[in-house]
Amino acid sequence: MDPADIGLLTELEPVVARALDAHFQRADDWYPHQFIPWSEGRDYDGVLDGQPWTQEPDGLDSAVLDGLLHNLLSEDNLPSYHRMIAECFTRDGAWGTWVNRWTVEEDRHGMALRDYLIVTRAADPVELEDARRLHMQTGYDLDCRGTSLVGLVYVTLQELGTRITYQNIKRRCGEPVCEALLQRIAQDENRHMLFYREVLGAAMELQPERTMKALEEVVSTFRSPAHAAPGFRRLSLSMARSGIYSPVTHHDEVLVPMMRHLRVFDRAGLSAGGEAARERLAGLLQATEAKARRFADTVASVR
Repeated sequence: MDPADIGLLTELEPVVARALDAHFQRADDWYPHQFIPWSEGRDYDGVLDGQPWTQEPDGLDSAVLDGLLHNLLSEDNLPSYHRMIAECFTRDGAWGTWVNRWTVEEDRHGMALRDYLIVTRAADPVELEDARRLHMQTGYDLDCRGTSLVGLVYVTLQELGTRITYQNIKRRCGEPVCEALLQRIAQDENRHMLFYREVLGAAMELQPERTMKALEEVVSTFRSPAHAAPGFRRLSLSMARSGIYSPVTHHDEVLVPMMRHLRVFDRAGLSAGGEAARERLAGLLQATEAKARRFADTVASVR
């Protein structure tokens, strides 16, 4: 690990410890099995000689199903994410406690989503398993690996985007059990975002120039952790068209609020390097805003 990262992680340790204490106080553990309509389940074909999966006409809205499939594929790669944040933040002290606790909570999400989809026969279980296997075999690494700060920026933005995605799927869902499950998952994701955002805010105060450069690097390369999953392009396009997560969502509800919270554009006293990174970041946000507006205009023109 870079000596600069070691120094920053050490300086941030008390902040992490306080944020971890607050997280445990807010944490509301829940049990995935209580959110699955088991009584709807039927044996599948195979050793139980049940009914093979078929597409049922009264299933979930197609946009909702695509959102759930995308998020399940994202959650499936948890072993790679655990490795990534352990490498970014270490497994020592409060950082290590957080890495393990985050993994505990994230593990519920994929478990519950998969059980719901299989029990309700909303998705083909063979396709789910094939996609899980291929995605996990591919693994995951950040596009812009290199520093702990880059990892911290990425997970902060990703947790916010994930929370919004779950909330937007819930708004379209129309199925009470699924809505309740999505609400619980979204609450977890929000608490994770709050933890990371607090630590990132402290990093900005301690090392504003390095943090500004990390923000620029992540914003310029940001994409979903499920980008290598089978069918990702189709799912992401469906989510964009439905408004579950589009370029408008990414700019208006993720990037802009996070920059505002971190006071990126009204922060004084930056070095020349920090100012240059901020200028490049401003250009990136102008580009994401233009992309969002073009997307919104395109959607409006076809309605």
